[in-house]
Amino acid sequence: MAITAQMVKELREKTGAGMMDCKKALTEVNGDMEAAVDFLREKGLSSAAKKADRIAAEGTTEIIVNGNEAVIFEVNAETDFVAKNEGFQTLVKELGEHLLAVKPATIEEANESKMDNGLSVADHISNAVSKIGEKITLRRFEVKTKTDNDAFGPYLHMGGRIAVLTILEGTTDADAAKDVAMHIAALNPKYISRDEVSEEEVERERKVLTEQALNEGKPENIVAKMVEGRLGKYFEEICVLDQAFVKNSDQKVRDFVKSTGGTLKEFVRYAVGEGIEKREDNFAEEVMSQVKGN
Repeated sequence: MAITAQMVKELREKTGAGMMDCKKALTEVNGDMEAAVDFLREKGLSSAAKKADRIAAEGTTEIIVNGNEAVIFEVNAETDFVAKNEGFQTLVKELGEHLLAVKPATIEEANESKMDNGLSVADHISNAVSKIGEKITLRRFEVKTKTDNDAFGPYLHMGGRIAVLTILEGTTDADAAKDVAMHIAALNPKYISRDEVSEEEVERERKVLTEQALNEGKPENIVAKMVEGRLGKYFEEICVLDQAFVKNSDQKVRDFVKSTGGTLKEFVRYAVGEGIEKREDNFAEEVMSQVKGN
């Protein structure tokens, strides 16, 4: 019986196994879908499907730099223990090199792109899930480019729990770019400068600060002046150039960057699992789940 692409796709959706494994299973059982499912189960290759609804909020962030190109990305797993697994670390390296070579525009495009082994990224990850035993996902990535006159600042904190990639434009001082990345890892600013903060956000903060001052019983004739002062403090919290430099608190980041002869063009900061709602499992239920092999 001829094995069609649709049959392979259906079996993959049923089992979560890799595309090549699905094709082999269907070939072995002459196209019988149910028998193919059993074949994959017997081989232990359908385990990825069992893990599809699990929450992968651990894992690692990584940065790979190649000349004037760099990629920062996050790969999630279910436990921090697996993030230290050699197989997982190999997978992360392979994914990073692939992303840098192919430069997909979206996660969807990345997952569909073909790796050197002929598998799609999604299938390659699915095969790793079967071997490693946990749900694994490529969550996000950004590919950045610079010129020969600029500097990348890649910085990994706590073994990849936080990753920051900076680009200093107009200077080749990579050490300075990394120092700025280290600062951003520590203080987690949202913007480079005040110019990037939307007027809506500024007005919202101004309104909150005004209400705070009035509730404190401050005279109305000095509230506006107080608010502008507090707004300056707010900018220092969210704008990296306004912050006191972590390596020299007497110096603003703006002044440090200026001393290099360059400007901070952009930065990307990832922290593992940020924004993912972690499920709070009952401990006893979790133990029972593991005992039963679910």
